[in-house]
Amino acid sequence: MFNNKNILITGGTGSFGKKYTEILLKDYKPNKIIIFSRDELKQYEMAQVFNNPCMRYFIGDVRDKKRLEEAMYEVDFVIHAAALKHVPIAEYNPSECIKTNINGAQNVIDAAITNNVKKIIALSTDKASSPINLYGATKLASDKLFVAANNIVGKKDIRFAVVRYGNVVGSRGSVIPFFKKLLDNGAKEIPITDPDMTRFFITLEDGVNFVLNNFKRMHGGEIFIPKIASLKIVDLVKYMAPSIPHQIIGIRAGEKLHEVMITSNDRVIEFDDYYVITPTIKFSQDIDYTKNRLLKIGKDIGIGFEYSSNKNNQWLTKEQFLNMAKEYL
Repeated sequence: MFNNKNILITGGTGSFGKKYTEILLKDYKPNKIIIFSRDELKQYEMAQVFNNPCMRYFIGDVRDKKRLEEAMYEVDFVIHAAALKHVPIAEYNPSECIKTNINGAQNVIDAAITNNVKKIIALSTDKASSPINLYGATKLASDKLFVAANNIVGKKDIRFAVVRYGNVVGSRGSVIPFFKKLLDNGAKEIPITDPDMTRFFITLEDGVNFVLNNFKRMHGGEIFIPKIASLKIVDLVKYMAPSIPHQIIGIRAGEKLHEVMITSNDRVIEFDDYYVITPTIKFSQDIDYTKNRLLKIGKDIGIGFEYSSNKNNQWLTKEQFLNMAKEYL
């Protein structure tokens, strides 16, 4: 699907963009991979590792629609990964978060339609489900924009979808590198916000492959959620440092006790290894979301189902967690 195609990744110098680029270069023969981001140093450093002739590095900001339109010229597929993601910083700088996460999302949509991009997937977050902080609220708005974009393309064959998943093991801002740094610096105890706190966990490679697969099976308008395992944060600390005590410091502002990726008010289709939240709006043509583009059949479980990290039926064992996180420990 990606052979001889042009792929653009916004925020492409981040953890996701690097791994996505690595897998594209390993498994496919793309014509161009365009890394679109605003940090010249990160682009320079990434170019030292990924210097294949198909690589292109564009300095630009998703707040700048004209630059996005230039970068998307003759592009076939877009992965929108750019976002301001730090919860406390977003709370203190709300207007800046809105400019990037909401206005930037609309600019990506407009530029993709202008350039007749075939398929666009936006990366979301569990925090967009019943959001309690500004970051989550802006990503919910972004999700709604990308779903609704399928209604404004007219007769153009352009499709937009969203991928939502939980904590990526070892990514920037992940709790694992944070704890590892404390341990390396000789910490005598590890801070934990709440002894009951749970989180979903997924490896970076699994997250990238999930996005790749969704390009193949998307109709447009879906929010894709993988079935992944949960873990108590207190158990995570025990697995990383069994001999070091932990200190309960209380939940931070804007932080949830448990992650929720599907609320009881979402209309859901269940497939073997993932869920789809279907659109709340009606498109100009009827789409049967119980059958994906690869003709796999799902089950319509309607509303009333909640997918949360504390009520999950998959839990990471110590061995599974250590295997997932081994390169970061």
